[in-house]
Amino acid sequence: MIKKSGGNFHLFLLISLACVFAWSGYAPRDRFTWILEVIPAILGVAILLYTYPRFQFTNLVYILVWIQCVILMVGGKYTYAQMPVFEYFKELFGWTRNNYDKLGHVIQGVTPALIAREVFIRREAVNGNVYLFFLSVAVPLAFAPLYEIFEWLVAAVNGEKAEGFLGTQGYFWDTQTDLFACLIASIAALLLLSRWHNAQLKKIG
Repeated sequence: MIKKSGGNFHLFLLISLACVFAWSGYAPRDRFTWILEVIPAILGVAILLYTYPRFQFTNLVYILVWIQCVILMVGGKYTYAQMPVFEYFKELFGWTRNNYDKLGHVIQGVTPALIAREVFIRREAVNGNVYLFFLSVAVPLAFAPLYEIFEWLVAAVNGEKAEGFLGTQGYFWDTQTDLFACLIASIAALLLLSRWHNAQLKKIG
């Protein structure tokens, strides 16, 4: 278990995330979209709180979870297709769409990859660096299509009401590029963050 000195930092992450959640939930652009976007964040935090007494992750993983939750909550606040900062980027770079959703799919590759890597290492569930790398990429690539299926089901049930949640913005290859962003991000995260991750894992007694 991680040393208790990390407790204050974890509490800070939790309180600051609660503040972002409150801000996000105050007069969002579309309440239905907000609910759908923040559900994964709420479920994720609930699971981490439930497992916290028995299994504390490294600070790196908690930071990544915090970032992913913030991205979801901001997307819920404005909808992914109308996030103001990326509207500015859209004009600046001549994009044909608001690409904030791609940022969401990038972090969707990064965070689960590091979570899976940590669980595999600490539970000694995988032998060899090659298998560790492969399976740590496979985990986010398993969850990403499930999320796409969830989006499809929501759209099938709710029709145009779910348009803000889908955020395709008329882009034909939206689903495929979402999955590609997840793949590349998970690989990049493992290549760039593994050494930092290993250093934090050594602190676990």
